[in-house]
Order: sequence, then structure tokens, then C-alpha cells
Amino acid sequence: MNLQSSYRLGLFLVTASAIVWSTAGLFTRIIQVDTPTMLLWRGLFGSLSFFAYMVFQEGGGAFGRLARMDRYGYLYSFIGMVAMQTFIASFRHTSVAHVAVIYAVVPFVAAGFGWLFMREMPTKTALISSGFALTGVAVMVGSGSGEGHVSGDLLALISTVCMAFLMVLGRKHRHIDLLAAACVSTFISALVSLPFSGSVPSAYELFVLAAFGILSMAVGFILFAFGSRMLPPTETALIGALDAPLAPVWVWLFFSETPSRATLIGGAIVFAAVMAHFTLQSRIRGTAARDSISP
Repeated sequence: MNLQSSYRLGLFLVTASAIVWSTAGLFTRIIQVDTPTMLLWRGLFGSLSFFAYMVFQEGGGAFGRLARMDRYGYLYSFIGMVAMQTFIASFRHTSVAHVAVIYAVVPFVAAGFGWLFMREMPTKTALISSGFALTGVAVMVGSGSGEGHVSGDLLALISTVCMAFLMVLGRKHRHIDLLAAACVSTFISALVSLPFSGSVPSAYELFVLAAFGILSMAVGFILFAFGSRMLPPTETALIGALDAPLAPVWVWLFFSETPSRATLIGGAIVFAAVMAHFTLQSRIRGTAARDSISP
């Protein structure tokens, strides 16, 4: 696969992961169990999904993939576990608005990590587009800026830093078996939550928790993990900003809550920033490809 095809596939995969992950707020609203119980069952279903996919790929070799994990794989697993725990918990301790606007700074954090660990400089268009995306999220959630709580904001910030680090870690150490690392990460997340779980979910709640773990966790992570290896960290994070304007859409579809004018305007700015960036990048890469084959 040439670089241009790899780049386009990366765009598709990471965009799909952003769409899937944007359902997290919806699931946390539907599910009424306490946060540790939610994290416990979400982690179990997610871990089983990852392992089932590895068995589908290699049969009994799935156990060997887990045994071959090195220190970077375990580091990826641990950081991923922290990101999961803090991201879901942040929705229960602060407003969705605050989580969205804090996560919108992830392109800048990823750009910093990318330069620090890989000396990979982000393009000017990526940084400018990230700035516009952050502006769009700020407009979108501005009316709810006073509804958060400092503890939830801190959890959202920790999750943001962890996600930015994962984007760089997976790209720098390409030998990491991302599926095995994700399987371990979600299992650890469930174990950590077990002692604090305080309720037994109903059959309906277990069904929704299974959907949460399989769709939002396993499917979303698989798409993100492979797509992020094909893109610079800043661009991966920029696409992740689509999560913010998409989250209210799910609430509107399932709860018939009409998005506010600020949400619509801010969401439009985010989409425009992301689309403008990739349109420009596509043209730049196309021009570079033509120049490389010119006599």
C-alpha cells in the first residue's frame, strides 16, 4: 500500500472510530448503574470482544499474542486503562460540555508529544484547523460553561493527556500488538472497578452494557488503533474533535432533545475545520505525488 492510500485508509478508520466513540455520552446517560459497575461490565464485555477477535484471527495463537507482550505493550495497556476509567467517570462528575471542550485540546497535546518523542512537527494547516476546531467546541458548549465541577474537569484532562500519549506511543512503537494490549487494558479496567461495584445490573442493563463494551469500546478502539498508525498524531487528534459535535446528535435522535443554536453553530465550525484541513492536505499530497513522478 502506497503512502497516499495508507493516509486515506487512516482517515477513514479514525473518522469511523470518532463516530463510534461519540456514542459514549449517550450510553452513560441510558445506563443508570453506578460508575464502577458500568466500568466493570463495560471492561469485561470489551475484553471478551478483543479476545474473541484475536481467536477468530489466530485460534489458539491468541494466548501466545498475550504472552509475547513487552514493556511497551503493557505501558499501552496501562495508559489505555487510565484513559478509559477517567473518560467515563468524567461524564458522571462534570457536564458533557466540559468534557467536550477539554478533549478538544487533544490535538495540541498530541502535537507536543509528537515533537517531544518523535521530533514530528505538525503541519501549519493541522495546527490552524485544530485551533478552529477548539473554537467551534467552545462556541458549542459556551452556554453550559458554568455547569461543571473541578473533579470531573480534572478527570477529563487526565483522559485527554492519556489519549494523546497513546496516539504517539502506537505510532512510535509499531511492533506493539494493539489488540492484545487493548484486551489486557480493558480486563485490568474491569478488575480495578470490581471492588467498588455496588449494584447488580438488570437483564436490560446488561444488554446495554454489552453494546457499550462491544461497540463503543472494542469496535471503536480497533478502528482507532489501526488508523492512528497511518496518520500523524496531530491529525489523528483533530479527527477526534468530531466527537464533540456528534455527541449531541445521538442524544437528539434517542431523546428528541433539539440541539441549541450554539451547538449547531459550534458543530458546523468543527466539521468545517476538519474538512478544510483534509481537503488542503489531499491537494498538497496530490501535488507532491505528481511532482515525484514528473521527469
